[in-house]
Amino acid sequence: HSKMGQTPLPPARRVDTPSAQRALEGDNGEVDYTWVANYSLKFQGCHNIPRWNEYANDEDDVRVSNTALVRFRLCPSNDCSTDSAYGCKSGYGDYVVSMDTYLNAYFESVQQDQEYNCEYAMNYECNCADGGDDNYSEEMCQYDCYMNKGMEYCVENNPYAEEGAEEEEKQDIREMAECQQFEAQNNNNNNNNNNNNNGGEQVEYFMGPHCSDDGSAIRMGLFTDDECTIFADSNNGATTYASLTYGASMPYATTTLVGTECMSCKEPQDVDQNNNNDQQDADEVKEGCEQLYEASAKCEAGLSGSIQYPDNSGCNFMQGIKIIRKNGNVYSVGSSKNKTATVFIGLFGAGFVLLAGYSYYLKTKLERAKINLSE
Repeated sequence: HSKMGQTPLPPARRVDTPSAQRALEGDNGEVDYTWVANYSLKFQGCHNIPRWNEYANDEDDVRVSNTALVRFRLCPSNDCSTDSAYGCKSGYGDYVVSMDTYLNAYFESVQQDQEYNCEYAMNYECNCADGGDDNYSEEMCQYDCYMNKGMEYCVENNPYAEEGAEEEEKQDIREMAECQQFEAQNNNNNNNNNNNNNGGEQVEYFMGPHCSDDGSAIRMGLFTDDECTIFADSNNGATTYASLTYGASMPYATTTLVGTECMSCKEPQDVDQNNNNDQQDADEVKEGCEQLYEASAKCEAGLSGSIQYPDNSGCNFMQGIKIIRKNGNVYSVGSSKNKTATVFIGLFGAGFVLLAGYSYYLKTKLERAKINLSE
């Protein structure tokens, strides 16, 4: 389990006035998130912030590790554009949260939507009721329907596979949300070769998400530390991964774990009870969106007039995490430039040049005076 989730974000603002507190809380004392149901989640970019690793005790532990942050936006669902990198340009709130928190909530929301889509297709689109034929297979009908619709995620088993054939085990994408120890399957020979290349010492590897260099994507990498900070090689660990898995490609090494689509925060209306716990509440807001909202630093200046008490406690923090778009690409920079400091640096530099020039003038004048005296 990675310690990266312990991210130094600004705490959520506490509303102390009785009228504001009543406005924010429902009858049961819980915070009112009902307005979030009308908004959609839009990924804005990610950013790494170096931090001191207080858990580093051993000599080989990483002293400075990265805290990965994700910036996202809540856009009005009827105005959110998947094609736009911004999602929307008015009536929105901006938020920052730790990457593992974002991934866990995002994957939960994706799973909730997928379960609803599978159930809806099976009940209303696939038409796989028993056809009365002894050779008819409802399981095959459902399989064909899902595959034709591009809904492979609905398929649990392949009914066309030979009996007893071992099917490829699906990897749970939710396991990729955190930095975890990597254990390659059936690779004893590769482990032995790896030990020989490292002086006989057993090398541990860890696999986890990381922010791409331009901040536009969250990808998987292979690392040599349990904080997922030091890549196993110059190819973000993909080369080492291939050597440990007989040439297999590391999942999501070049593609992103999260999409840039507008994901509605409203719960699906007609899901069955397999969608677990969140349908028991009455707020119509997905559990994942609630989790993100609770955990995030907030800058809701764009929501003034849309919600009664916008929270702007995280705006200053976000000023240091710029997400810049150039020609459709996303770039993240550590902090905004300080104009005052820039002016003083410029004046100091100019003064230094003038002083150096004056010193050279005096030196030349003294040398000429010495020559005249010697004559």
